[in-house]
Amino acid sequence: MADELVHYSVANGVATITLDSPHNRNALSAQLRHELSAGLDRAREDSEVRVVVLDHTGPVFCAGMDLKEARGSGAQDQGVNEFPRILEQIWTSPKPVVAKLAGPARAGGIGMVAAADIAVAGTEATFAFTEVRIGVVPAIISITVLPRLNPRAAHELFLTGDTFDAERAVRIGLINSAVPADGLDAEVERYVRALAHGGPNALATTKELLSGGDAEGMRARFTEMTGLSAKMFAGEEAQEGITAFAQKRRPSWVPDV
Repeated sequence: MADELVHYSVANGVATITLDSPHNRNALSAQLRHELSAGLDRAREDSEVRVVVLDHTGPVFCAGMDLKEARGSGAQDQGVNEFPRILEQIWTSPKPVVAKLAGPARAGGIGMVAAADIAVAGTEATFAFTEVRIGVVPAIISITVLPRLNPRAAHELFLTGDTFDAERAVRIGLINSAVPADGLDAEVERYVRALAHGGPNALATTKELLSGGDAEGMRARFTEMTGLSAKMFAGEEAQEGITAFAQKRRPSWVPDV
């Protein structure tokens, strides 16, 4: 039996869901996706839970999709059908979700950060929408990311794939707060305490208000973006990009300079 990659615990009304796959930088492997989705369902149904904290072990919050699983396989195997549900679970959770980042997030990892109600990162955390650099597009995560980001920053960062730091992530609306590593736990606790003061029904209803109550519209957009993502992952360009990434070389479309 494979070791558990996502841990679930509850204390004082707070459900902590911890990604624990440091060997691949908490990449969204099939096993991790399955366990994460189950943990989010469990928190949603647990009447004792008031707030959910999405945490991680190791130096990286989440590196995005597991490219080892994506390499050389068909589009149906890329997790593009499972991952939208995870983002929707976070976004529509009636219990507020706080993302806690003690390290970098990339691609799909940023999608989860954006889906959370509150996101706090250590100042050493970095971010990048790396999809274009391996020949795919940030289609699915755009549904949670674009409502958060300054539009000019979104164009720059989606198109270049450049890395940016936690302080800029605050300025462009991706996260709420960036603090030194030794203050991260206290900052998360500050938000958790503030959220716990809200009535459970009031919080759930306020979340619906903030999202525009458009759950069906979100599902339709996820369906559309899932098709686009699957098409891109299955294409020759993406397979070349994924192979180049694995081989630590430039993909064929990058000119020699």
